[in-house]
Amino acid sequence: MADSRDPIVRALQKYTTNGGFLSGLTMWSPLRQDGNTKIVGPAYTVKYVPLDDPAPKHPTHYIDHVPEGAVVFVSCPPRIPNAVYGGLMSTRAKALGAVGSVIDGRFRDVQEQRDLAYPVKHLPPCLIVFARDVGTAPPAELLKVAAVNVPVKLQTDEQDMEIRPGDYLIADINGVVVLPVELAEKALPLMQKQVEADEKMAAEIKKGMSFVEATRALVFHIEIAEDSDSALASHTM
Repeated sequence: MADSRDPIVRALQKYTTNGGFLSGLTMWSPLRQDGNTKIVGPAYTVKYVPLDDPAPKHPTHYIDHVPEGAVVFVSCPPRIPNAVYGGLMSTRAKALGAVGSVIDGRFRDVQEQRDLAYPVKHLPPCLIVFARDVGTAPPAELLKVAAVNVPVKLQTDEQDMEIRPGDYLIADINGVVVLPVELAEKALPLMQKQVEADEKMAAEIKKGMSFVEATRALVFHIEIAEDSDSALASHTM
């Protein structure tokens, strides 16, 4: 059980029922839900709104200001058939050193995205893309970018989740998790301990111990200091 997201989810489960999980977002590039590919990095958020929204259009193109090492998180209003992210966006993000993109909406140019997985000298080996679905039409006829590096809400009726600039996004074939930046220092050591506990449980189960017995013998009780309670509570409410 070496899934990097799972121990973080368990650490956050004490404070929220979803453990930071962002539903409906799956891997599309470099391959569809394949292998050990994963991304970890601080969120660089982009907020799309309908054209008739009173907010003014953002004055510059967000893709030219992606910080090195960041995960681009694009927020799109729900039930929009148009794609809000394409191959040229990934090409530029990759050139700037982004580690991946998470599109809370549709994206396009799937093969072009996957071709970016081939190594290019001086650039990251690939740009990993997670999204809700694919599309073909561009966003300009329906949407505009209103803000960059602002808190955004996950666009689903299933959850009330917020992604803030700098919060850590952790993603692999099991999905995407947001880790509030103020909990990262405490959650990451707990994650390693949870991985070790899971490995010990798996070893005992393979030897013949029942799941219940292994749980009783080896379960790791994750605790986060009391001063974290108010921080996460305000983030997830």
